[in-house]
Amino acid sequence: MQVLHIDSSITGASSVSRQLSREAVEHWLASHPGAQVHYLDLAAEAPSPLSRDALGFRQPPTGSPTEAQARENAVSEAMVRQLLAADVVVIGAPLYNFTIPAQLKAWLDRVAQAGRTFKYTENGPVGLLGDKTVILALSRGGIYSTSEAGSAMEHQESYLKTIFGFMGVTDIRVVRAEGMDMGPENRERGFAQARQDIQALAEVQAVA
Repeated sequence: MQVLHIDSSITGASSVSRQLSREAVEHWLASHPGAQVHYLDLAAEAPSPLSRDALGFRQPPTGSPTEAQARENAVSEAMVRQLLAADVVVIGAPLYNFTIPAQLKAWLDRVAQAGRTFKYTENGPVGLLGDKTVILALSRGGIYSTSEAGSAMEHQESYLKTIFGFMGVTDIRVVRAEGMDMGPENRERGFAQARQDIQALAEVQAVA
């Protein structure tokens, strides 16, 4: 079993999402001791945003690529191969300005490839990653999940569920810590809820 562990927070050791993703991976390994973990830190190894030079996977080849195009194609190919090889993907993602970090968005733009992670058919797009489990380890400074207004502003969990669902993933599990910047009581409550979510993941794994 191959586990792809991805972090995207830029705050290093103080990051809540990094702490949660690490604990989620540890719980997974406790139930699957033979699993191999591959780690990708997008804050340290972020791909550049898509550009004309980086669109090789979306366009048919027309002659020899330039040096810049070949370099960008290699980055995208390495990332999509890494994703395709994984059985389980654990993503640590904080909420930045109501959405995910730009580094994580850049990675998703690289791996959302027609013919690799989804395909177009006469009946519309079909995802190709249906055999994978995705675990989202999410942190938020505020509380968004308990009100309609909060849910309308939150484009982190909703976006990640949408894009992985588009790529065919049906087993998406969420670890969520909210209220991290709303004082000690809310922070403690948020951590407690996240650890309950992680424990629930372990229970699901044990049953499976």
